[in-house]
Amino acid sequence: MPLIFITGGVRSGKSHFAEKMAIAHTESMQEQRLVYIASGIALDYEMEKRIQRHQADRQSQGIQWLTIEAPYKMADSLQSLRDGDVVLWDCVTTWLTNAFYEGFDKGTPCVAQPGCLERKLSDLKIAVQSLLSKKITLIVVSNELFDEPPYLNEEVELYRQMLGNFHQWFVSMAAEAYEVNYSIVKKWK
Repeated sequence: MPLIFITGGVRSGKSHFAEKMAIAHTESMQEQRLVYIASGIALDYEMEKRIQRHQADRQSQGIQWLTIEAPYKMADSLQSLRDGDVVLWDCVTTWLTNAFYEGFDKGTPCVAQPGCLERKLSDLKIAVQSLLSKKITLIVVSNELFDEPPYLNEEVELYRQMLGNFHQWFVSMAAEAYEVNYSIVKKWK
């Protein structure tokens, strides 16, 4: 399985680039599904509009996407994929935020439960590694959050550290790695 990792700033054009890449991979293969794994949850008006814009962008391409909503159980979603799928997961940062605060509505978010985040990341890494033996193209999108100075809030710094380590892991596993800024694409690997 080729794993392709794409990162960049917020609204940098990385999702559009990833969608075009997924479509190109689909066109070069036969009898495959074009799968979009969405991690976003419309908790506020801004996020609702962003989700609607991404959906409209995909529909305007005239290509059929199979959308899997996976705000929490990403490892389970990856296990449902089959040989020949071209998969676009958008995005890691949204999923990690969801993972941090899953359980908040029941009183204790994952970030406050010892070992909870580590288990989620470990399960996801195992699921991604299991795809390596399948004939699946996995394109992973994430946001670059490391150009800003460190935050004083411990939780925010923990998030950035975990995301940075996760990015490094993805790039180490990836056949290709790209950074997109201002719709300009730089291939790093």
